[in-house]
Amino acid sequence: MIDWPILSIITFLPLAGAAFIFFFTRAEAAIAAQNARMVAMFTTLVTLGFAFYLWAAFEPDNAGFQFVEKAEWLGSGISYHMGVDGISVLFVVLTAFLMPMCILASWHSITERVREYMIAFLVLETLMVGVFCALDMVLFYLFFEGGLIPMFIIIGVWGGQRRVYATFKFFLYTLLGSVLMLVAMLAMYWQAGTTDITVLLDYDFSPELQTWAWLAFFASFAVKMPMWPVHTWLPDAHVEAPTAGSVILAGILLKMGGYGFLRFSLPMFPLASVEFAPLVMALSVVAIIYTSLVALAQEDIKKLIAYSSVAHMGFVTMGIFTFNQQGIDGAIVQMLSHGLVSGALFLCVGVVYDRMHTREIAAYGGLVNRMPLYAAAFMVFTLANVGLPGTSGFVGEFLTLLGAFAANTLVAILATTGVVLSAAYALFLYRRVVFGALEKPDLLDITDLDRREIIILAPLVAGVIFFGFYPMPLLEITDASVAALVADHAASIAAHASPAP
Repeated sequence: MIDWPILSIITFLPLAGAAFIFFFTRAEAAIAAQNARMVAMFTTLVTLGFAFYLWAAFEPDNAGFQFVEKAEWLGSGISYHMGVDGISVLFVVLTAFLMPMCILASWHSITERVREYMIAFLVLETLMVGVFCALDMVLFYLFFEGGLIPMFIIIGVWGGQRRVYATFKFFLYTLLGSVLMLVAMLAMYWQAGTTDITVLLDYDFSPELQTWAWLAFFASFAVKMPMWPVHTWLPDAHVEAPTAGSVILAGILLKMGGYGFLRFSLPMFPLASVEFAPLVMALSVVAIIYTSLVALAQEDIKKLIAYSSVAHMGFVTMGIFTFNQQGIDGAIVQMLSHGLVSGALFLCVGVVYDRMHTREIAAYGGLVNRMPLYAAAFMVFTLANVGLPGTSGFVGEFLTLLGAFAANTLVAILATTGVVLSAAYALFLYRRVVFGALEKPDLLDITDLDRREIIILAPLVAGVIFFGFYPMPLLEITDASVAALVADHAASIAAHASPAP
């Protein structure tokens, strides 16, 4: 067992890198920019090394929290409390894994205010990792809400033409839901007398408080996922965000909603979770079918992928609220897979956008003739997005549907139509962009992937295929914690169902 504060190191190392860039890279503009890139790259790679070490040292058979750190902080039961279990540890690894790729993807595309850009990304990494490690509600809330600020800056400063509209829409949607969550946290503190998540997981809240607190947390997590109908901020944010911003938005930030349901809603409010499960199932099915149909109508590549993200998050919420092992395992694997696949798809869009400066589907066609390596990588991620067997996307979707069939057959049947629709819009996009004759004059001189782009996409291709054929490294980590969550949830329901002696 590790007896040094590895979670604090992983969490705050990027912040140290950001401080280093801020204080020690003041030089002539071009030199300062290059130094900032190098420091950011080095920091994220070292953080990734620690994250892999965390994964290797994690004990899969232990359902409790591991690598726990606790120190007095604000008094009154509020402490600096960090730890990970099988539900959260892989999200820490995913965050650390995607960050170096984001820095590398921005190497040439970001030329203005490079120091500030790298600082924003490193601060964002600290806040995202903190969300998955926090074991105190106040600490969780600070990390959860703090992530809004650097992402707001990234989209607002380095985004597209309508970036101001997109950033304010993103900020107001997510902030409004989170204010309600803060009120619920205060109510929980007044009743339980602590903000310690490990204590609150075992605390028996009254049915009335469970109902109101569940709705308040739902308001925040549903926007973050995002669930239908509060998803409309996402396509705008994706379209205006720089490539790396879209990767982090789709790869990590959307997963915080699903993680919140697993960490708070199910274990702390079991009665309310069962009561509102039909609502979540209904919204999930609508998201899967409706946003897939909307994706079919898109002419902008980024918007199409953004709507597909909403549909895939529908599978996640459906899996979580099946309350069974397969459904929740599938939801976690689906989130991890989606982090790889959607991040990779946005990187693929960034590759052609850097060359052509347009995201319109109609501007492309026949790319396979000039970009065979790109076409091959894009095909792997497209098929993973569809959920083809042999890719990581299949494992998550199959397990969530398996769990849904056990919980509600009608929901599972309706959700399965989303698999067909996802094949329609994903293959429609691939055919129009990659296949066909190379007729457009602007595309005649387009170049294939360079060395930097191959270095970015190759690990993602390998991960998507490896976990498609052998998902056990993921499922072994989640198994014990998910089993404990399902058992505790069932015990809570049974205890309230049986009359008191």
